[in-house]
Amino acid sequence: MRNLSKCLCVAAITFAASFSAAFADDNIRFVPEPYPIGIADQGEVKHVVLKGANVSGKEINLESVMGQGVGMSNFKFPKKIAKGAAVAIEFDMDFAGMDGQINPVVVMVGTDGTPYTATLDGFVKAPIFFGEKLFDAGFYAKGEKREWTFYVWETDKKERPDLALDSAALREFSMTSKPVMLNVDKLDQIKEGGKVPGIKVTLTTKGLLREGLELKQRSIRKIVGFKSKKHPKATPEVLIVGYWKE
Repeated sequence: MRNLSKCLCVAAITFAASFSAAFADDNIRFVPEPYPIGIADQGEVKHVVLKGANVSGKEINLESVMGQGVGMSNFKFPKKIAKGAAVAIEFDMDFAGMDGQINPVVVMVGTDGTPYTATLDGFVKAPIFFGEKLFDAGFYAKGEKREWTFYVWETDKKERPDLALDSAALREFSMTSKPVMLNVDKLDQIKEGGKVPGIKVTLTTKGLLREGLELKQRSIRKIVGFKSKKHPKATPEVLIVGYWKE
């Protein structure tokens, strides 16, 4: 989801900046900074190779490499990097749940505990566009009904999207939709009667669940996932927030 991805990316950039300042003369450098990873389709999995060099002035021994954020796995990296030597870090990147600009961070940790970071720069294309993606349940008591209405269309604005709740969302939500033609020239003033084929979605819950870790929290945070037959790899979703009544 776009807003969630942005939150993760902001945290990652802050993390990277703090370490870069602390170890400016003792690092592994990837150029350009941030390192471009290109454009990906939502739900796509790409193999990424970062190429850089050891500019620390000494040999670096790496113990582990990890992703600060989501979607990164199967890291491959050299255990030893000689002074001035080139270095390549490889991993798989799953772009499910992402949308728009992303800036994940790769963290390399030396055997002496020194962290080295590389901030990435990419863009994720989502085939389905939501007029709104964040909805407020307010103060909520168990079993109360809530309903939200919003518009959805395809990013290329050529065809009408097909949308259904995924299996996880069906535990707490139901939806109905009807075809509409939309004017989306101004995203804060979406109107019916335009030239863009879309759907008007009504999302309903007759009872949000409170289980597991949620029993210890008063805040509500529900990610509602959807699926599309036309775009099976896409991961469209909205976020419901609120506060449990005690």
